[in-house]
Amino acid sequence: MKKTLMMAGMITLLSFGLIACQNGGDKKVNSNGDKKQTLQVAALESAYGKDMWTKVAKAYEEANPNVKVELTVDKNLEEVISPNMKAGNYPDVVLLATGRKLALTETLIKDKALVDITDVFDKKVYGEDVKVKDKLIPGFTDTLATNPYNDNKTYLAPMFYSPTGLFFNKALLEEKGWKVPKTWDEMWALGDKAKAEGISLFTYPTTGYFDAFVYSLLLEVGGPEFYNRAMRYEDGIWETPEATKVFEIVGKLAKYTDPTTVANGNDKNYQKNQQLVLDDKALFMPNGTWVVGEMKDAPRAKKFEWGMTALPAIEDGGDRYAFTFFEQMWVPSQSKNQDAAKDFLTFVYSDKAADIFAESGAIQPIEGISSKLSGDNQLFYSIYDNGAKAGMGGFAATDPVEGVSMADSLFGSIDSVVSGDKTVKDWQKAVEKASDQLRPALK
Repeated sequence: MKKTLMMAGMITLLSFGLIACQNGGDKKVNSNGDKKQTLQVAALESAYGKDMWTKVAKAYEEANPNVKVELTVDKNLEEVISPNMKAGNYPDVVLLATGRKLALTETLIKDKALVDITDVFDKKVYGEDVKVKDKLIPGFTDTLATNPYNDNKTYLAPMFYSPTGLFFNKALLEEKGWKVPKTWDEMWALGDKAKAEGISLFTYPTTGYFDAFVYSLLLEVGGPEFYNRAMRYEDGIWETPEATKVFEIVGKLAKYTDPTTVANGNDKNYQKNQQLVLDDKALFMPNGTWVVGEMKDAPRAKKFEWGMTALPAIEDGGDRYAFTFFEQMWVPSQSKNQDAAKDFLTFVYSDKAADIFAESGAIQPIEGISSKLSGDNQLFYSIYDNGAKAGMGGFAATDPVEGVSMADSLFGSIDSVVSGDKTVKDWQKAVEKASDQLRPALK
């Protein structure tokens, strides 16, 4: 699932400990007399698999003969590297996104324990005559996900990205003669048609999947400026007419949600909710591109064909958003070989590395990469070519506030709204309260 595939589902982590650096640092002399930097690259094993890291490591060694890459891939990567970090043995580069249960990345952000890597994007890609920033899709280094302190400095590099949206069975809609809704009014009308045929309009794997959903709605009702104000806990932001519209839409959608969703909306049974779409028992679910791999062996309706759409617009002609999750790569401030680590950071954006990653379905935020894709991935990654806008970035970093979690208040409460145990107004009040408590703790 997303929090385990992207977040372990899309999340692949990289740690590496270079023992020597061209610009200084201790040099390790191999038994054969050659001086080489040893880069210990640790990657969380995700749906992308292990092979791509082995291939990228080999490619970097070929491009930079002064480096020897030692690779570790593990499904519980944080549990592997955290004890070493506590003992003072830090990896030099880590690929680990925010949003993980153990929150290792968030902890280091809060502790201001990451290196400023802004200069990486002005460097040339290792082995190429082009700067990193000139290869990246615009916008990926202008969010709180990469610039967590909102100080125009980048501390996390954007890596594999996955557009999110509403996933559905394209064949079912074509069979019924139903059009993909472009507005929320059209969505409600379709929900009534589906209900008449015993089909639910909506389901969701777990409430955690509402992060991208709610972020996209916030962008639709208020635009990027409003969105960033919400992400920085502005006083009263969750009580505005724009925010109220978001709560009301989710509250109405709750009435169209399949009745089995809440019972199965957990880490153990979430795929049962995803199966509702494959079985034509529900039309739409919020998800990301990783769902195709997750459900590749699941049974499905005859002629099933994946479809994906951005959220419906608030009104006809309004903006439609498809939020993008992306993994982040960073350098711990206590790493020993930061200059060499930055060299490797440039290499992961090379054509050679990007092609290796793409073969395993891990797509880099590099200009023109969608033209190299095929099948479902071409459909998913071309969503922004078809009018949808990309939303990126999440809540600003804060010091810990005991007993307060914006994720729990904003997303986790939705099960209670769907079940009827909590009203939309009570939910809205709780979110505003959590925002008030986190505002003074902003980094």
